[in-house]
Amino acid sequence: MKILMFGWELPPFNSGGLGVACHGLTKALAKENICVRFVLPKRIGNYDNFLNILFGDDFTSSPSATKWILALLNPYIPPLEYEAIRLEHGLEKLFGPTLFDEVGNYAIKAHTIAKAEPHNIIHAHDWLSFLAGIEAKRVSGNPLVVHVHATEFDRTGGSCVNQTVYEIERKGVQAADAVIAVSKLTKDTLTQHYGVAPDKISVIYNSVDHEEHEAPIKDLALAKAKLNGYGIVLFAGRLTLQKGPDYFLRAAQKVLEHNEKVLFLIAGNGDMEVQILETAIRLGIIDKIFFTGFLRGDELKQLYRAADVFVMPSVSEPFGITVLESLVNGTPVLISKRSGVSEVIHHALKVDFWDIDDTADKIIAALKHPPLRQCLREYGKQEVYQYSWYDAAKHCLQLYSKLLKTAPAY
Repeated sequence: MKILMFGWELPPFNSGGLGVACHGLTKALAKENICVRFVLPKRIGNYDNFLNILFGDDFTSSPSATKWILALLNPYIPPLEYEAIRLEHGLEKLFGPTLFDEVGNYAIKAHTIAKAEPHNIIHAHDWLSFLAGIEAKRVSGNPLVVHVHATEFDRTGGSCVNQTVYEIERKGVQAADAVIAVSKLTKDTLTQHYGVAPDKISVIYNSVDHEEHEAPIKDLALAKAKLNGYGIVLFAGRLTLQKGPDYFLRAAQKVLEHNEKVLFLIAGNGDMEVQILETAIRLGIIDKIFFTGFLRGDELKQLYRAADVFVMPSVSEPFGITVLESLVNGTPVLISKRSGVSEVIHHALKVDFWDIDDTADKIIAALKHPPLRQCLREYGKQEVYQYSWYDAAKHCLQLYSKLLKTAPAY
């Protein structure tokens, strides 16, 4: 079995959970001795040795340009910022005028790659790679699996849907021979808004690399604050409407009315960054809010381990790998009921994202009662270990095998 897999990003050059999920799944498939050729749109730097990578554009960038190339590949970059970076840093020859041009160029590269690379299954991750997957299927005639990690309805909260992104997503799921959804929540979205037949969709949950997150790291951040009796509450995710950082701040204000010795950490960046900063000032809590920017690796693990509770108040979260990462690092979680991860983690505090009073009450309870935190930490971690990337890989292999048995001969 030879898999030609199209993605958009991988650690350590990822902008969020999409790259983490692709990395975990590919690593598990590699351990099963499955030949996976993972395709990325552009060469940036060095990746893990187990990865067998092809690049749509195989160029060597200068270290000074890498930062800006990563910025342009970020699927959440505003159009005006994209154009400004492209022109200011002389990247016109490497990047098209818009991100949509890059998605289209990736599909053009996929044509050549699919003709040259032996494979019998095509697997494409999220809308950025769907057109590439469709073109590879057209060239080779091999079955196409599209893996939906998020939809435009999740990213926008159901309002102001970008029609171009939606059409690419719809085209991808309709052209696919099989669709993978990361949760039942995502499956429901695909059936309701994209017209996908339920029996075409397999739910395969994400996981977390347990060994990676249990590895020792440097001294924990914020140790002094904890010694001084402060509780620490963590938000880690993009600062976008989907992730609910505004609800996090409003709940924080209510918590601080009851307990002033609490610090709130916000790890991430995004289009709401300025708005969130201004909201913290307006609410009069800016002195208790710490913005770390986007973190990954050991820096993020330090925050997980320092926090007393991790909060994910997402408006619509297809899965939520950060919840698993938090639990593996020993921190209990408070999560939105509208999330895929809530389908698999039951030892968690759960809230409606819009109910800031309930969110605040549960944060206060978690900080006030160590036995509650210990119970959530211990049993939540046990639940995380019931899922692994090996399980996800096994389900993918079963799906691949099924498609190969029913695929027409070309």
